[in-house]
Amino acid sequence: MEFVDHNLVPESEFNEILYETRPVLDDTGSAVAGLHAVWITLNNPQQLNSYTTESVKEIILAFRRASVDRAAVAVVFTAVGDRAFCTGGNTEEYSEYYAGRPGEYRQYMRLFNDMVSAILMCDKPVINRVNGMRIGGGQEIGMACDFTLASDLARFGQAGPKHGSAPDGGSTDFLHLYVGWGDAMASCVLCDPWSAHEALRLGLVNDIFPVLKVDGEFVPNPLVVTDRYLDKWGKIVHGTSKEGDDLAEGKVMLKAGTIDFSMLDAGVDTMLTKILYTMPDCTIKTIESVRKKKLEHWDQNKESNRAWLSLNMMTEAKAGFQAFHRGSREIGREVDFVDLRRRLAAGETWGDELIEAVSPQYKSDS
Repeated sequence: MEFVDHNLVPESEFNEILYETRPVLDDTGSAVAGLHAVWITLNNPQQLNSYTTESVKEIILAFRRASVDRAAVAVVFTAVGDRAFCTGGNTEEYSEYYAGRPGEYRQYMRLFNDMVSAILMCDKPVINRVNGMRIGGGQEIGMACDFTLASDLARFGQAGPKHGSAPDGGSTDFLHLYVGWGDAMASCVLCDPWSAHEALRLGLVNDIFPVLKVDGEFVPNPLVVTDRYLDKWGKIVHGTSKEGDDLAEGKVMLKAGTIDFSMLDAGVDTMLTKILYTMPDCTIKTIESVRKKKLEHWDQNKESNRAWLSLNMMTEAKAGFQAFHRGSREIGREVDFVDLRRRLAAGETWGDELIEAVSPQYKSDS
């Protein structure tokens, strides 16, 4: 049968991301003929798989292509490397092009909104395979997916208020649906990251898998407490960061080990197999019904958030993104928050003079 081509851009090429099909396994572990999974992979590991303007365009087209792929059972959204799934927007672009140009950033945010919507409206189930940090906008595009399977070394969280933005690319819409009001508020405002174990406990992810091998054996994340116990206040602690000598020993173990994603990938294959053995239309209808809770918030807020985020590129975002990109580990990557608040309270107005006064790259030269 000769099918009609429903691709939005039939001849589109992918240069910033990877687009491929991989086998789906049946319940005997054999590849199924005539069916596959689509893997959409961010490919910017040098910049922690942050998305550039061009890669955002490609992600939109990739999800559209996967949606109309008749042989696709599901989509796996992941990234190259073992450090990060995605840390959000590309801070080099933000700092050096979009900062101070709200009109340009407004157009960029149209693309960003379309990217999130493309994930939320994909006609296939979407699995987020988290191979490392899922921070900021990376957290937001990850939460737009239907399922999350993660490395137990992954970290999850927000960064907006620390770097001059607000997590209005999805986290203020979605996060409370996963973890509840209190934890969502704390994450969005305070920007303290969660370990993969904490994310699993909170309901942010579906499952986590060890990926660190030491002496040929898989070991759990050595940087976190993985056993449940009661702290001095009687609170159950699980997945919290180790401290002191325990943390130092964990770092030594982490450095000595090697990363092996075979258990994570086996988990992805298992979920794909479970999806395979469901009615396709009933499955996507169920997913769409659950997605409506996200879309209710997303569609209500995305345009007003886009407008605010664009204007913010004249003030706090300009200061925050330039501080992060132009700073360093030695001099710092955040503005002097206390000095900024004092200056604003005293009546100073936003401009380059104020930004330079509170930015680490300028303070280090003075």
